Amino acid sequence: MDSATNHPQLPRHLVVMGVAGCGKSSLAQALARRLGWRLIEGDDYHAPDSVRKMREGIALTDADREGWLDHLGRLLAAEAQGVALTCSALRRPYRDRLRAAVPGLRFAFMAIAPEAALARVAARPGHIFPPSLVASQFQTLEDPSAEPGVLRLDALLPLDTLTDQVAGWMAGEPVKA
Repeated sequence: MDSATNHPQLPRHLVVMGVAGCGKSSLAQALARRLGWRLIEGDDYHAPDSVRKMREGIALTDADREGWLDHLGRLLAAEAQGVALTCSALRRPYRDRLRAAVPGLRFAFMAIAPEAALARVAARPGHIFPPSLVASQFQTLEDPSAEPGVLRLDALLPLDTLTDQVAGWMAGEPVKA
């Protein structure tokens, strides 16, 4: 286990965020394993109507996301042992809604170019999120890089490198490129 697991004063709540296809799930799974934390896959908690809309290529609205974000916030707040949550968290108000549930919440922002995200989404047939919605994600995205408690990552780096960067950051270490 990593040093973040053994120090209760260190942050223990992390959202791995970004547009579809950036690698949120892969990184969150790797971090949960490394840190001994619970993994929460945010997509598993979308309302059935929201899942239907996405499968049909209809972008979700702020209203569609409200209950989902509130539920994710409750899940985060209930987890004292450490948790990595995957959530697009594309807009500042979405992130602030999660921060209200868990003060000190950290975000690992997986930055990726639209072309790379589209290629990744297109390579996963049967997923609830179709390639036709990738552009809407970039239109909605409000870059969180200047916000407190956010680590910007290059989503195209190897998974081991990304995992090392985030685990170190969560443990209070300087981020190594």
